[in-house]
Amino acid sequence: MSILVDSSTRVVVQGITGREGSFQTHRCIEYGTKVVAGVTPGRGGETAEGAPVFNTVRDAVDATGANCSLIFVPAPGAADAVLEAMDAGIPVIVCITEGVPTLDMVTVKSQLRGSDVRLIGPNCPGVITPGQCKVGIMPSDVFLPGRVGVVSRSGTLVYEAVAQLSALGIGQSTCVGVGGDPIVGTSLKDVLTAFQSDDDTAAVVLIGEIGGGFEQEAAEFIRSKMTKPIVAFIAGSTAPPGRRMGHAGAIIAGNTGTAQAKKEALAAAGVAICDSPAEIGSTAQRVLREHGLI
Repeated sequence: MSILVDSSTRVVVQGITGREGSFQTHRCIEYGTKVVAGVTPGRGGETAEGAPVFNTVRDAVDATGANCSLIFVPAPGAADAVLEAMDAGIPVIVCITEGVPTLDMVTVKSQLRGSDVRLIGPNCPGVITPGQCKVGIMPSDVFLPGRVGVVSRSGTLVYEAVAQLSALGIGQSTCVGVGGDPIVGTSLKDVLTAFQSDDDTAAVVLIGEIGGGFEQEAAEFIRSKMTKPIVAFIAGSTAPPGRRMGHAGAIIAGNTGTAQAKKEALAAAGVAICDSPAEIGSTAQRVLREHGLI
């Protein structure tokens, strides 16, 4: 069993007729992802990238049985696109859009509470289960099927970590970029919970960054619930306090958001810490050998 997406996933792309939506949809289809529909209001009845286009997500779901949404809708309308997908009964929603207003995400987050919907993003690279399905914008050639789960707040560091793992012959079960905004639909802890229950995941690489308390929350879960070995890298060790670095969520406010505090919390939970992104692959290889997994 893979988490979030697998070879049976049926994807509807919201914003498929836009430049980015069209380009990335084509790449997902090339990877083998089953894109069954697109949605662009006013364009219903057309086709895009070989998929029928509908005016609403509800129409797309009724006609095709889509069970996952990939969103490329521009920032001002992205939150409404997420809510539309939720209303249509889509259980897994991946929102790639960058720059979604924080107040819009407050509304989305309130609607997610108590629901069974899993939102990945916004401002994320998406999700990939190597060899089965890609729902996002990841460069698919660096991924290799295997048993190491990868979860990251940084999109580009997903690719860096995976490239190192694959070069060492260490494949991945599922890789998730949760997004770098202050408010996202899925936390590091949420993905770790799924990896802990996934029989196809034997170990995890976690990539965090400065800002917020996501990593401390993850560390508490790891300490109390996680039985699988974990390797972690925290980006932003040299960032000056009070200055935003890259992602909207990567701003230090007090000790909680510092890289050092995050490293200490994770190390105390038994996580193997990498001090440099260049060490992710070699550290994972060492940890896997120590646990008899390779």
